[in-house]
Amino acid sequence: MTENELSSSARAVQDALDALGLESRVIELPSSTRTAVEAAQAIGTSVAQIVKSIVFKGSRSGQALLVLASGVNRVSEERLAGLAGEPVEKADADFVRATTGFVIGGVPPLAHRQPLRAWIDEDLLQYGEVWAAAGTPRAVFRSHPRELARMSGGQVAAVKS
Repeated sequence: MTENELSSSARAVQDALDALGLESRVIELPSSTRTAVEAAQAIGTSVAQIVKSIVFKGSRSGQALLVLASGVNRVSEERLAGLAGEPVEKADADFVRATTGFVIGGVPPLAHRQPLRAWIDEDLLQYGEVWAAAGTPRAVFRSHPRELARMSGGQVAAVKS
């Protein structure tokens, strides 16, 4: 699939990457990249280099909170609550779609419907390249992990359990 043939959601991610002056290119694959394991298999990389985009919801504020985590790590809700300054809960599919504009399994680190508070798993920084979702459960893009902060507006933190 060429860049001109990207689905509308993947195109929105590519446009956002371009607007930031990033060289990353969105690709849509024939197989699913919905989970970190599926993405690693489809791309041919390690699960640890897959960026899981997990949306949480602030229990008091109702605000969407995004964690960009290494594919092998489980996010500590306790640590995230400390970073967010309030208890957190995992967001349901409707909330994820409403706040990001994307479906679970395709949520990118940028191009969301509304600004999200974001944190980046410090473990991702050890890799020369990582792969993130790009708008659909089959679209991804390669990036340097340090670019995740720029594209998401997030801060690097210890988020794993």
